[in-house]
Amino acid sequence: MAIVPGLVLCLMIAEASVLIRNATGLAALNPVVVALVVGIALRAGMGLPAALRPGAAFAVRPLLRAAIVLLGLQVTFGQLASIGAGALGVAFAAVALTVPFTIWLGAQLRVDPALAQLIGTGTGICGASAIVAANQVSRGSQEDVAYALAVITLCGTAGLLIYPALAPVLGLDARAYGVWAGSSIHEVVQAVGAAAAGGPVSTETGTITKLARVLLLAPAVLALGAWVRHSSPKHAESGPTKAPMPWFAFGFLIMVAVASTHLVPELVTKLSAQTLVPLMLAASVAALGLNTNLAALRAKGFRPLLLGIGATLFVAAIGLIGAKLI
Repeated sequence: MAIVPGLVLCLMIAEASVLIRNATGLAALNPVVVALVVGIALRAGMGLPAALRPGAAFAVRPLLRAAIVLLGLQVTFGQLASIGAGALGVAFAAVALTVPFTIWLGAQLRVDPALAQLIGTGTGICGASAIVAANQVSRGSQEDVAYALAVITLCGTAGLLIYPALAPVLGLDARAYGVWAGSSIHEVVQAVGAAAAGGPVSTETGTITKLARVLLLAPAVLALGAWVRHSSPKHAESGPTKAPMPWFAFGFLIMVAVASTHLVPELVTKLSAQTLVPLMLAASVAALGLNTNLAALRAKGFRPLLLGIGATLFVAAIGLIGAKLI
């Protein structure tokens, strides 16, 4: 089959990236980020041979969408209810306010709308997973996705390092600190790592608060898709329906409902969360890296980085205010 060579290469890069993170134990070495760097390096060194293109295209779309659907098995409605309405409200506010704020700030900084949308969803929801899912409707370039992933990784890693030091200065108890970390740090692994610095109560609260934001991935992508279809100038010339309906978002919600029945064996849930989804996401992003033109990436300049920093400070403020209030 035509997709086999490119898909196998992407999966090999993904597996190597997962092994590197597991061997080092460093949250900053997210397999998605490692796979992106390797993919870009290979593209810069050898280009993208025609034999690899069908497989890379398959990894970017069908494989990615399947990974997002399986991501739904990581959270249940019961888990969300356990942290209380206040923490859920903070998680909802972080998503509902950060994404439109980032799009607005991107317009002020003259950042391409698609790139601003990707940075906004990555900051407001769940980092790399949100970026690659949102691009199914934003239709940004490969360079947009790569830049957004780099910005989100940089800002999220900064949060992982800075939040534990700020907790005592800000007078946050364990639960409030967990809510702050879970509602405002980008990647799941970064949020959980930062929350763990506050002890067991903080870890549990931070993890579930973060998962509440993950649950909002589906409705956020649906809303973004509707907005793009009706108001994005990028799609105006071909009518208001060019951006596709993200059906995989409904699959995500179905998997959440399935997980909530507690009928899924724990082994299956762990296999999905710890092995299958990270491998599939890393393979998809490796394919993005293989399709990324490094010169075009450099041409984006520093404005998107400033946007990512501004969005990160905004969501941190929302999370901190919410944590203090509850």
